[in-house]
Amino acid sequence: MAENGEKEEAVTASPAERLYPAPWAPDPIRQRLANYTVEDVLAFPEDAPRVELAEGKVIVVPAPTPDHQDIAGLVWHWLRRHAPKQFRATMATGVMVSASHTFEPDVLLIDAEAPGNRHYQLPEQVELAIEVVSPSTRRQDRITKPAEYAAAGIPCYWRIEQNPLHIYAYQLAGQEYQLVADSAGELVIEAPFPIRLPISEITP
Repeated sequence: MAENGEKEEAVTASPAERLYPAPWAPDPIRQRLANYTVEDVLAFPEDAPRVELAEGKVIVVPAPTPDHQDIAGLVWHWLRRHAPKQFRATMATGVMVSASHTFEPDVLLIDAEAPGNRHYQLPEQVELAIEVVSPSTRRQDRITKPAEYAAAGIPCYWRIEQNPLHIYAYQLAGQEYQLVADSAGELVIEAPFPIRLPISEITP
């Protein structure tokens, strides 16, 4: 109630605020507490960006470029056409290591019997995780992600570099990945199934 008989003025958003609302961001208090869970992520608004959870903290996944998406889409399509029936290729789905720790790989090859009606797969349902490296994700895709995927027990990991396009294929050996092949011409490997992948077929 306004004092001295003055009328209260309604607080309304400016035209700019109505046209360009503030982008979604995680709650800073919960970030400090590191208590976000998968259930929280699934309840985020539709306009929220893709995120990963790192021990309860929200990490926003950088927005991909058209080149990045073209490569990921071509890899997904190649795997869909060539993988045996016991596998299923998928894009933009996550891996749940625990309720407070998740990943968002660019492409996954999962067991065909894994549930197809949920966003997150368990590590034991994943045969291959693939990351397409962008300038903003170099450290994560080259160092952090391989270590975390290996710790989660995911058998195979591919790192795809751009400009020029080059694939590095890793296989789990103990608790670490071992580089088993790399190529800018044709990737030839035996796991997770016998593969002869011409790099030209996944080049935009």
